[in-house]
Amino acid sequence: MGSSTPGLDDRLSLTMARTQHPVPASAPAAENEVTGLIERIIADVPMPRVEAAGDPALVADSMARDAARNAALVSASLALPPGPLGMLTVLPDLFIIWKIQRQLVADIFALHGRTVELTRTHMLYCLFRHMASHVLRDVVVRAGQRAVVQQLSSHALKSMLGSLGLTVTRRIAGTSASRWVPLAGAAAVGAYAYWDTLQVARTARGVLATTPRSRSDEVSPEPLSTPGV
Repeated sequence: MGSSTPGLDDRLSLTMARTQHPVPASAPAAENEVTGLIERIIADVPMPRVEAAGDPALVADSMARDAARNAALVSASLALPPGPLGMLTVLPDLFIIWKIQRQLVADIFALHGRTVELTRTHMLYCLFRHMASHVLRDVVVRAGQRAVVQQLSSHALKSMLGSLGLTVTRRIAGTSASRWVPLAGAAAVGAYAYWDTLQVARTARGVLATTPRSRSDEVSPEPLSTPGV
């Protein structure tokens, strides 16, 4: 059975992803691959595609639903190939979904006129808080009804990325069985991507609602040590 797999990675063409990220065979390799993808995603905060809106909540609702539908379509499409082919699409699926969600976060901040405040720490929190709240619990410090997003040192960020990589890898292992079931598995994967994207939007709006607005001259951009995506 193992002899039928080696050539699949070379034959698989993923035109929607810029690079291929086949699922590594070992658990440590998988964790490192996922951690690397997360680092690439947060290294570059994208420019927003929208401007500040008079009613940002209404526009954000519509934008979140559009992004969720897009994520669901992409994820379900990549999950259609059954068996080993389906497993090879797991990491490209995550990478594309996170890029969609990353853009959504940038646009939601822009709708509220707070693009200048968006850092990679904000992005990390918005993308993964609903999935790994135990890892990100120290990122946001609350004082009454207000909250402050703590900017992470390079060491703290590296440690947190490793913990997130482990958490996401375990989730992949727990849900990958659905990719062996044609059609029904793809529907389940797409439904999860839809829900997941809405949670990202919810977290981003929650951060904006509870953190004080910063002046542009009070926000210092974080150094980016990793090349952008």
